[in-house]
Amino acid sequence: MNYDIIVVGAGHAGVEAALATARLGNKVLLLTMNLDSISLLACNPSIGGTGKGHLVREIDALGGEMGLIADKVTLQSKMLNTAKGPAVHSLRIQADKYKYHQEMKKVLEEQDNLDLRQAEVTELIIEDKKAVGVKTLGLEWRAKAVILATGTYLRSQCFIGDEVLDSGPSGLYNSKRLSENLEKHGFELRRFKTGTPARIHGKYVNYDKLIPQWGDKKPIPFSFLNDSLDFEDTPCYLGYSNLATHKIIRDNIHLSAMYSGNIKGTGARYCPSIEDKINRFADKERHQLFLEPEGRGTHELYVQGMSSSLPEKVQEEFLSSIEGFENVKIMRPGYAIEYDCIDPTILTLSLESRDIENLFFAGQINGSSGYEEAAAQGLMAGINAHLKLQGKDPLILHRDQAYIGVLVDDLVTKGTNEPFRMMTSRAEYRLVLRQDNADFRLTGFGYEVGLAGEERYRLMQKRKEDFNTEMERLEKLVPLSLINPYLEEKGLGILHSSPKIITILRRSDMNYQDLEKLGLTGDCPEDVQAMVEIEVKYKGYIEKQMRQVEQFRNLEDKLLPRDINYLDIDNLRIEARQKLQAMAPDNLGQASRISGVSPADITVLLIYLEKRRRREQTSS
Repeated sequence: MNYDIIVVGAGHAGVEAALATARLGNKVLLLTMNLDSISLLACNPSIGGTGKGHLVREIDALGGEMGLIADKVTLQSKMLNTAKGPAVHSLRIQADKYKYHQEMKKVLEEQDNLDLRQAEVTELIIEDKKAVGVKTLGLEWRAKAVILATGTYLRSQCFIGDEVLDSGPSGLYNSKRLSENLEKHGFELRRFKTGTPARIHGKYVNYDKLIPQWGDKKPIPFSFLNDSLDFEDTPCYLGYSNLATHKIIRDNIHLSAMYSGNIKGTGARYCPSIEDKINRFADKERHQLFLEPEGRGTHELYVQGMSSSLPEKVQEEFLSSIEGFENVKIMRPGYAIEYDCIDPTILTLSLESRDIENLFFAGQINGSSGYEEAAAQGLMAGINAHLKLQGKDPLILHRDQAYIGVLVDDLVTKGTNEPFRMMTSRAEYRLVLRQDNADFRLTGFGYEVGLAGEERYRLMQKRKEDFNTEMERLEKLVPLSLINPYLEEKGLGILHSSPKIITILRRSDMNYQDLEKLGLTGDCPEDVQAMVEIEVKYKGYIEKQMRQVEQFRNLEDKLLPRDINYLDIDNLRIEARQKLQAMAPDNLGQASRISGVSPADITVLLIYLEKRRRREQTSS
């Protein structure tokens, strides 16, 4: 049975990879161990969040699926960090986890060129250092390229107290034989760990003792194809642990799998268990938790902030000590999960293996955490597998172009010693990589590849036209007879010469609402107005960042030939020679971000490249 591309795993990475490659005209087989686990929201029932919301909007701008499905299943929507600068504004929704799975499965089933099949992949078929297919139980499947998106299922084990369950997340089957096969082919696997809290029955919660948390009154869609969202806002609830809770956990912490020595894998610093919080922040009298709905058709609630691998009895005891949870009933206990992953520094920036051609990796197998990080990698692996089969150059998004570029570059160039989570602080050019302008930055790439359709491209062009038209309109002068009475009314100093509208908008004490009161707004859409206001108010900072981007591009544009033997470059330090030889970076920018390569080493490489260029000119 022959295909162009086989995708292994139907989590968030796998579905984006499969949909992208099928939509680009490839014959695709998507294999999953369980059709019921497609796009499973195995941990928190939400999409987006700080940094992660940027990724979802970028996936959408390129023509991916996550944002569209998220908009369909929204229970609550919030723009986070609005009290801070626009660079860190991030969209997050509460999702109906069951509907998310159903909607994504439906999209896969209806997609042309895509076969969806439940089967466990046990082996890769490697011939002449090329991936040419996979084996399942009793069957062999051939393809021109293979994408591994296995999530947290490789030799996974779940831990609840001293119980060790030989399973994947949510009691699903795990995969052992594929791990063994990867090791046979020379891949060194590592053990990472993550965890999840208990799910409780909503009927037994006293909501009067908790603080309701509602979504935004004007929710913003994830997808640029949607103008608005229409759904019934569902509240979350805020609560707190207390000293009694902490004592129960402290008295039983030796029973936690994390502290008993059962777990060997490395966990995520940014998503600590409640045991970790109690241990690390001993002086805190309380820790907050959020009750998040798992779906409209269930009473199950996710207790965010209370991830635990304590025994079930202890989980019930400490939860019942929390105000509002006195009659708590656990429906599913919290657990920790440990699984195999690779060192992502063995990959190129296209997410292809350096050693085995046409073998791509995406998602948590690369050491990342989170649905959004996985989906972004799946989309890029899918695009690049397609381009590889077409004999075209890969699509490499740079750090100044996308959060996706930062994500892939950090994983491949720097590697990670713990589950990698995207945060706004990782992006040095975050003021130009805002979530509101993701379509301006990326839809052109998606359109050129063939993934972003005509409608998406037309909408992006229309937004650009609206933006440019509004920027031109803001150059008009405002009569003093109009602006000064308004400034006086607000208790602000009057002006002595007629200002431009843009000058008024640039002031920290004025915004579009003021322009509206003055009758100075045009017919520009609200979302474009918001973007214009950011560009106007932060113009100086944005221009400064763009100058930094130009300096960055100078290094990124200096490509490093594949045939360089770094071990023979005398003036490089020994550590730099070894690291560069092992990783074979694509350009000087990537080389400069490798741990162990200093600015002095980059200078040596610049001199080497110039000498090489002159030699080649002379010989020709």
